[in-house]
Amino acid sequence: MKAFSCRVCGNSLYFENSICITCHTRLGFSRAEHAIVPVDDQGQYADADGRTWYVCRNLKLSGCTWLTDQPGDSCFACGLTRTRPNDEDVEALKEYKVAEGAKRRLVVELDTLGFPIVPRTEDPVNGLAFDLLSSAKEKVTIGHASGIITLDLAESDDAHREKVRVQLDEPYRTMLGHFRHEIGHYIEWQHVRGDLIEQARELFGNEEESYADAIERHYSEGPPAGWEGNYISMYATMHPFEDFAETFAHYMHICDTIETASAHGLTTVASPQSFTSFRDLVVGVWIPLSVALNQINRSMGKGPLYPFVIPAPVLDKLQFVADLPRR
Repeated sequence: MKAFSCRVCGNSLYFENSICITCHTRLGFSRAEHAIVPVDDQGQYADADGRTWYVCRNLKLSGCTWLTDQPGDSCFACGLTRTRPNDEDVEALKEYKVAEGAKRRLVVELDTLGFPIVPRTEDPVNGLAFDLLSSAKEKVTIGHASGIITLDLAESDDAHREKVRVQLDEPYRTMLGHFRHEIGHYIEWQHVRGDLIEQARELFGNEEESYADAIERHYSEGPPAGWEGNYISMYATMHPFEDFAETFAHYMHICDTIETASAHGLTTVASPQSFTSFRDLVVGVWIPLSVALNQINRSMGKGPLYPFVIPAPVLDKLQFVADLPRR
């Protein structure tokens, strides 16, 4: 994520800020400008071309500061959500706010990486939409199916998510991580077809293998011996679909963290997208940076920020994913 600052007073801003805490200017996020901009008391912003933009109607509901071109309308990011909790479900709405915040960050990352986002409302066959459901009210299975990504809002609760993480013996589990993993399934569905499918199979395996059998095998037998030499995580060993999605999630982890570190002067590299070889970026920049960040976390008495090891075969998989926007 790039570094943001208030255009009125120059104070540093977080991506989620709706008001500058220094000069109290109201703020909105312009997807068109990829910037946080000042808005007036009516929540309006006039861009350099004289076009008027309006703060999303969901500001109070989900903390959304994004701008839209129609007054009283939802922004692009909010429009991707097909299903959300009803207004009477107070607890689920708290979790929904966290999930929407993660989704907005996901959209910015996809824009930055060069992956087009087509809403389901515009393309009912190939478009993207999110069902954000609460397992407190119904059974929710996190996953992707033909452009619909379903997420469990309970994962927004730190205690619940940590309990599940420990039960599944996972080194990392966050709401943003869920979004990045599931969007990986969507990206594979949309972009790894035709000429790319054979290359993908060489790296990740045959995606036509029975997914149901793979799930049963994974949870009854666990990962294969020596999996650490070929996969980024235990979950990636379950099926080629999951290997791709896990790889894509880590591609996003790496790009976003390097861009953030660079924006704040922790590294001097250019944008990750400027590297022809993603392998070189990982080996030359990411691994040393992640080691340093892990040590910083330990200095605060916390676990490693990036608790993963990247073996050589995963570098090939990451390179394949990083090349997709160029294709």
